[in-house]
Amino acid sequence: TYTTDTKSRQENKQTIESLYKLSVDVKKIRRLKEWVLLRDVAYVKEIAGILKEMGADETSVASILERCPEAVLHTPAEVNSQRALWQLVCQNEKQLIQLIEQFPESFFTTKYHENQKANILFFQELGLKNNIITRFLTSAPNIFHNPVEKNKSVIETLQNNYLSLGGSDANMKIWILKLLSQNPFILLHTSATIQENLEFLQKNDFTDKEVLQLLSKLKGFIFQLTPATMEKSMLFSKTVFQCSDQELRELVLKCPALLYYSVPVLEERFEGLLREGISVAQIRETPMVLELTTQIVQYRMKKLSALGYDVKSGNLESLNGTKKDFEASYGKMQSKKERPIFNPVAPIHTED
Repeated sequence: TYTTDTKSRQENKQTIESLYKLSVDVKKIRRLKEWVLLRDVAYVKEIAGILKEMGADETSVASILERCPEAVLHTPAEVNSQRALWQLVCQNEKQLIQLIEQFPESFFTTKYHENQKANILFFQELGLKNNIITRFLTSAPNIFHNPVEKNKSVIETLQNNYLSLGGSDANMKIWILKLLSQNPFILLHTSATIQENLEFLQKNDFTDKEVLQLLSKLKGFIFQLTPATMEKSMLFSKTVFQCSDQELRELVLKCPALLYYSVPVLEERFEGLLREGISVAQIRETPMVLELTTQIVQYRMKKLSALGYDVKSGNLESLNGTKKDFEASYGKMQSKKERPIFNPVAPIHTED
């Protein structure tokens, strides 16, 4: 019989003693990943030694092993192979140890070593800069688990579609690299999914140029959708705005979020805006406001109201944009509001 009751197994005393010597919080490991302490074989001293060799001090070593205790289950040979692999894209060992401190779990995933190596070399050949590849290794490690052929197939599908939609050979490489930099998770999708989603847009009468525009505007996130979810979102927008198919396409091009967000999200944001006294006509005029959560809209309306601007009676442009955009336009409004109407230095014009 097999049992999942780990309590019946003994903790490895040698592992625990070695961790204590390195000032590692064993209680924390016991609470979160006790299974590591039950393994018969562990390489605590050896892994700590490799980390120190790379420049990690005692505090860093303890922190890495607390957050990723499974690191001690890898052989020194496996860790050194991983070290050599990551050095292909790191400037030096100082940068490498900084990355390991921040993302230990990404570094200590040695299971897909051969795939990782083949993908790193492929991305370098493709023209991605090493700093982008290191960002992928830490924030999107799953894309390196794919066989390189799978990633190549997705890139080829994107390239073929870019050209068939009217993109030029000269710009293709820049376009692909930008798309990947913005959203490496594209590579987790299949070529068939990509094809299916692009065909859905074409069937809905978006021109090739418009499909390309949507692809770039959505930073590849369009591939995380399905034709069914896009259709539901478009139908919802068409009903709410009471517009024709042509007008709907124009709205989607203006605000791709109408395609990207699910119906419950769009519904919630619509209702939030209407509760604030904003009309459907105003939203239709500036649909980009639907990219903001209800909380952000309320916060911005409150700030503008304090300056004497009533969003409900005008257009919604002043609400739009990223946090940085809003703060910049709000600052301009504020200084304009504070500027004195009467300038005491200006000459006084009187009638003769």
